[in-house]
Amino acid sequence: MSQVIGIDLGGSKIALGLVDPRGEIRARRRIDTNSEAGSKAVVERIAAEVEVLKATLPPEEALAAVGVGAPGPVNHVSGDLLTLVNLPGISNSPFRRLLQERLSLPVALDHDAKAAALGEFHYGAGRDGDSMIYIVIGTGVGAAIIYQGKLIYGEGNSAGESGHMTVDPKGHPCHCGSRGCLETYTSGPALAKHYAAASGQTVTGAEVSARALAGDEVALEVLASAGRALGIAIASLAMTLNIERFVIGGSVALAGDLLLNAARESLTLYSFKTVSAKVNVRATSLGEDAPILGAAWLARQRACGPG
Repeated sequence: MSQVIGIDLGGSKIALGLVDPRGEIRARRRIDTNSEAGSKAVVERIAAEVEVLKATLPPEEALAAVGVGAPGPVNHVSGDLLTLVNLPGISNSPFRRLLQERLSLPVALDHDAKAAALGEFHYGAGRDGDSMIYIVIGTGVGAAIIYQGKLIYGEGNSAGESGHMTVDPKGHPCHCGSRGCLETYTSGPALAKHYAAASGQTVTGAEVSARALAGDEVALEVLASAGRALGIAIASLAMTLNIERFVIGGSVALAGDLLLNAARESLTLYSFKTVSAKVNVRATSLGEDAPILGAAWLARQRACGPG
């Protein structure tokens, strides 16, 4: 029985999982990214961890391939990392080729949000459907669109940039140069900013969620505002694409219904009732494992082909 490894390449950490054909993570490793050391050094450190995981396999099993979910922008066809603002040390590198040559194994590489979407679609909250939109909310906001089982990339490979959908033309300025983007309401830094403005206290986005869960009224309103903005974006996507399954992941989604109920209510105000009545908005069921499992699924496709 062949195994694959899924890798979540993040800004501060790299998480690896040895995944069997049923989508079960059999062994894990986690290391710091240290991207400032450069692409070749990061590849070497990943290779060392792959060897550790490979050594846990019994003799009758083999490692078939490796998949990587990486921060964008990426070129999923060539396997290149492009200009990564938060990871300049590995920017503009042929990362897939470097890792493939080092491991002497097939390697797949895609955007981490798309990898996480594939994980949810095949093994998590989207596994019983044929289409799904995945929105990940953390330090930023990203998304991926799966239609009839296939990822939609768009003509310029940027389909799913819902974090920069305008939900309020007169809203907060965004670092992208626009105004009122979804990210300015829902991201972790946005939650922290809005909470500080309302309370005078400096906390992290995670702390805002924790305080909301504990009943803090200011935190509850900040999350409700974020949820309303999210609902506007979901309404626009649902009206445009006629996809009914929405899965929300990332650290902010840990607030659960404190965020999602406001999104569901907002959704009904900004879309046809015939559309909103069929839209299902749910939280991730895989959490941090989503990109690992999605990258593993990509690896298995690269090793074995579709089917």
